[in-house]
Amino acid sequence: MADTKREIERKYESDDSGLPDLTGVAGVAAVVDKGVAQLDAVYHDTTDERLAAASITLRRRTGGSDAGWHLKFPVAPGVRDEIRAPLSDSVPPELAGLVRSRVREAELVPVVRLRSDRDVRDLLDADGRLLAEVSVDSVRAERLTGGGGSAQWTEIEVELADDGDPVFLDTVEKRLRKAGVQPSKSASKLARALAETAPRGRKRRLPQRSAAEPVTAGDHVLAYVRAQRDAVVALDPAVRQDEDDSVHRMRVATRRTRSALRSYGKVLDRAATDPIGAELKWLAGELGVDRDREVLTERLTAALAEVPPTLVSGPVGSRLLTWANASRGGSRRRLIGVLDSERYVALLDALDALINEPPLLKAAAGKPDKVIAKAVRKDFGRLSGLVTEAIELSPGQDRDVAVHEARKQAKRTRYAAEAAVLALGDPAKALARSMKSLQGLLGDHQDSVMVRQTLREISAVAHAAGESSFTYGVLYGREEGRAAAVEAALPGAWQAITGTTDV
Repeated sequence: MADTKREIERKYESDDSGLPDLTGVAGVAAVVDKGVAQLDAVYHDTTDERLAAASITLRRRTGGSDAGWHLKFPVAPGVRDEIRAPLSDSVPPELAGLVRSRVREAELVPVVRLRSDRDVRDLLDADGRLLAEVSVDSVRAERLTGGGGSAQWTEIEVELADDGDPVFLDTVEKRLRKAGVQPSKSASKLARALAETAPRGRKRRLPQRSAAEPVTAGDHVLAYVRAQRDAVVALDPAVRQDEDDSVHRMRVATRRTRSALRSYGKVLDRAATDPIGAELKWLAGELGVDRDREVLTERLTAALAEVPPTLVSGPVGSRLLTWANASRGGSRRRLIGVLDSERYVALLDALDALINEPPLLKAAAGKPDKVIAKAVRKDFGRLSGLVTEAIELSPGQDRDVAVHEARKQAKRTRYAAEAAVLALGDPAKALARSMKSLQGLLGDHQDSVMVRQTLREISAVAHAAGESSFTYGVLYGREEGRAAAVEAALPGAWQAITGTTDV
């Protein structure tokens, strides 16, 4: 079973002088010699080094105190999340899954072997607590693919203790710099090994960087689509590990992408993008199975907490809990199956192809402030018609449907405005904020509709079991009141938006 550790470290160049004296570093009461360990690590990647291009490392290491498989994801400069799995002959399936969005159908193969003699010192405070581990690593690198060469170097590594204060690393660095030690030019041993052992004339995938500043309307739209594609790929491991809010954020990225493809149909040919949009809708639906239930559960739980105890009749709380937990495990397994599927990988490949060889139309070459503004105004015009229709309808099912359609269009207009920020500046930012606010208002109404439907279902089950349905009626009535409040507030909210919109 894999476990995760936050790793905060800094690397420095080293020469024959070895490690400077650190006994005088502020906060350090003792420097303890832990001896020399022999480490042997084989790094795995695709033959075109896709993981290295994303600053991700996957290795199998023996020797030292943490032998096993280590998968490292970058978090910030000098900060990585290390996911560990027990030693085995092949890449553990759980780690292979975490890099699937990068690797796709390519094979993970050994690319570099690093053998290190690690001379370790522990920096301890006055109470004997570990502050940091400092090592001098004598490294020998050997390229295992592509006829590459070998290299060797020595470096100093300072790794902060678990739950340590990162400011302490600044204190250590100050002492090292005073002794003439300089930060390493490479972010990791693997990055240095790949650079120094690369076959002559071979072009490597460089670490991913931001695209050039967008110029045309097509550039702006593609920059937005690229950012959402990158978000989906980067969030994949977090979703697999069930990290908080990761499913929601990945779902939003898919919706933003689909919305941009629709809103900017004059820039990117919809004959080519509509099939991708259909697959994005499928993925968003799969991601939403648990998310929608979570939102309703939170609302129902909060609503029940507001009901006076004298109005709670029967095991309402346990009924809500049973409903909330229904099929949770099964849907979780289903989601992992979706991320492991060929259909999902094909979608990622299609997004790559869209970005690398975009189906640009004539308007793509136009000026962003004209082409993009026109698309945003078109979306806003559709929204205006839907909101007006919702306001004019009488309360009831038809109005509920109209408000729901207006909510979806507000979301689409918001995403179109977000994509337009680089081109249009503050007016687009203001519109995006207004749309987010309107989306929240209309979303509250839709949540009320869904909660009332859920209450009817749970109430029916409770009634069949011989339980009182009184409290469900109380909750239903309160939800009707919340929906009515939204409907009453909508005309004023819309008037305020139309009076300030300037796109």
